[in-house]
Amino acid sequence: MRVARRFLISGRVQGVGFRYFAEAAAAREGLHGWVRNLPDGRVEAAAEGEAEAIERFERAIRHGPPGARVDAVDVDDTVPSGQDTGFTVT
Repeated sequence: MRVARRFLISGRVQGVGFRYFAEAAAAREGLHGWVRNLPDGRVEAAAEGEAEAIERFERAIRHGPPGARVDAVDVDDTVPSGQDTGFTVT
């Protein structure tokens, strides 16, 4: 089943390669979406794909890359667009 989720990640997640880590995790899982830094120091990501792949992606971003410290991940379900647009860092 195809699902879409939006993630707000807080902690030490900027300046540690978090966006590129998320991009690589999404690519491994065949997900589509995007990831970006927010002005308040958090990282926001949106991902769409198979439910099991989204779960694996979420586990990866809850851990983060070396040097990151993930304090919290807020997750919102969204409506899948059905479009395969790749995964971009913005």
